[in-house]
Amino acid sequence: MCSLLLTMLTSFAASKIKVACVGNSVTWGYGLPERETQCYPAQLQRLLGDGYEVRNFGHSGTTLLEKGHRPYVKQKEYEEALAFKADMVVIHLGLNDTDPRNWPNYSEDFNADYLRLISQFRAANPKARIWICLMSPIFDRHARFCSGTRDWHAAIQQHIRQVAKAANVGLIDLHAPLYSRPDLFADALHPSAEGAAIIAQTVYSGLTGNYGGLQLPPLYTDGMVMQRHEPVVFRGMANAGEQVKVSFCGRTLSCRADAAGQWALTFPAQTAGGPYKATLSAPSRRIVIDHIYIGEVWLCSGQSNMELPVSSASSRDADLAQADSRTLLHFFNMSAIYATNAIKWSATACDSVNRHQYLRLGPWQRCSRESLKGFSAVAYHFGAALADSLKVPVGIICNAVGGTTTESWIDRHTLEWDFPLILRDWYRGDFGMPWARQRALQNIGESKNPLQRHPYEPAYMFEAGMRPLANYALRGVAWYQGESNAHNAELHERLFPLLEKSWRNFFGRPQLPFYVVQLSSLNRPSWPHFRDSQRRLAAQLPQTWMAVTTDLGDSLDVHYTLKQPVGERLARLALSHTYGHTLEAEGPVCVGVSVQADALRLRFSHASGLAANGPKLIGFEVAGEDGVYHTAMAQIEGTTVVVKSNAVKNPVSVRYAWQPFTRANLVNSAALPCSTFEATAAPAK
Repeated sequence: MCSLLLTMLTSFAASKIKVACVGNSVTWGYGLPERETQCYPAQLQRLLGDGYEVRNFGHSGTTLLEKGHRPYVKQKEYEEALAFKADMVVIHLGLNDTDPRNWPNYSEDFNADYLRLISQFRAANPKARIWICLMSPIFDRHARFCSGTRDWHAAIQQHIRQVAKAANVGLIDLHAPLYSRPDLFADALHPSAEGAAIIAQTVYSGLTGNYGGLQLPPLYTDGMVMQRHEPVVFRGMANAGEQVKVSFCGRTLSCRADAAGQWALTFPAQTAGGPYKATLSAPSRRIVIDHIYIGEVWLCSGQSNMELPVSSASSRDADLAQADSRTLLHFFNMSAIYATNAIKWSATACDSVNRHQYLRLGPWQRCSRESLKGFSAVAYHFGAALADSLKVPVGIICNAVGGTTTESWIDRHTLEWDFPLILRDWYRGDFGMPWARQRALQNIGESKNPLQRHPYEPAYMFEAGMRPLANYALRGVAWYQGESNAHNAELHERLFPLLEKSWRNFFGRPQLPFYVVQLSSLNRPSWPHFRDSQRRLAAQLPQTWMAVTTDLGDSLDVHYTLKQPVGERLARLALSHTYGHTLEAEGPVCVGVSVQADALRLRFSHASGLAANGPKLIGFEVAGEDGVYHTAMAQIEGTTVVVKSNAVKNPVSVRYAWQPFTRANLVNSAALPCSTFEATAAPAK
């Protein structure tokens, strides 16, 4: 009996699929308090179950390069891995090759060395299936990040892709699932137990092809709006190799999910219309999406003045009364789960924030009294004006969050390459606005994680609020943010172009239009300079226009409630510049200054019907060579304004609306206000 049982157990053990995890310290489990159970191979074993035997052949500090400072092929774990004769081999090497002792000297050998390593495992077991891995991240806190590690890490990733293709082996991406989780890397290089679990899950899916069956991105829900005149794309995840079928508008298309579980099916572009239905099916699941509309899709984003809901706006009663009649308007609201008020979040909340579980993700809803209450007032009036003018379905996605900084909305890769210093200890550095850093530290005060994340932190809102929108076609962006960067206009002048670059790359649209709201009036000293900076940025950056709101602010409350004109001014800009409608969309713009005796004459564009919105024109100041400004008298003459001051005999420069809370009142025939500006007279010829 015992002999028979021993024979059965031996047979069972022999039938197990053997998995060799080859790698460096990340595979070995460096830094894990309970390494033997927390390292990724151990966690992979639990995922795969008793039918597999997973062995950890990691060795800390090893290089793929055979001439590197500690080559993997010279370690005992390499010999043991070959002797194991695994059925499946997972190789994660390259991180230590970023050392300056290695890559600068021996980079030319990398591909040949990797191909040779793969061939050795094939020789050990000709039937072995082999996967190599794109490396896990190295974060900006690494001591050598800017001196070479960042660049060499990126170069090695490309070589790994080449090797995978040349050797015809599987490729598992360990970078993407961990890149947005710096909180899991205490030393910027080695993941925590939770990070090792993410690696284990990623490898598990790569080996088994199990990605959880047919799934769709968050935006694909009943009532969704898809961009007209653009290919209609359905995409998502499925188990590797699964056939996915999509039926839409009388056509059925099919494809197979790739090795990473990704699939996409593209239908021809459509004109505006709906509602339509799509049926998606795979062996693992069937999904039906009802009431799909084709129309115009816009993203409304930023901080609290974009976030402020209709229920708090001065026009709320009229807005809610009209809501049910606005049948063309649809919302996808991404509201914050945890408010950034002056409170401490619970440990559970902090953990959810780290996992990017910070925003509610929709679903799509048709405009109604109920759905409108908590939706952005600015975004609502922007969308309503577009729907009224275009007569097509309009979908508005809103992911604004109060207090968020410009840097929080820029993707990590852009910051790593264009502004890496802002990533380094943002909470205690000089880049963030003191108020924002203090509030963030207050919110996360209960967290025990020294790398705790917060929505104001660089890259966080991109990771939590933009990534769910990946690959979704939209027409453009309405942006209202800056209050949390107004302390440093010069810094914002570096950041905002990076934000536009980041989002245009993300959506794959180099000409994606941005319609920006200039800060309003408020008694904060830096605001005039910041408003003028916003004006100059909008004039300089491609496909960027600005709505002026200095006439709408509240001197004591940053959250002024008069939001209807803001949304409607944004819509005017979009109708003019994106849709080609003939209408005045901008307030008066100073385009030239000349000296006339003891006065300055200012020329304006967008100046039809130039007028003062009040008894007399106010808001101008002039200065002489000393640069000291004095209040000026101003008079409109056609499309020009003449300004002078008895205190300045020889004026050379002028500024307008330069008070933090200003009552400056120059408008045109469309009642659109002139922006805060500063200008100098052209030299006499």
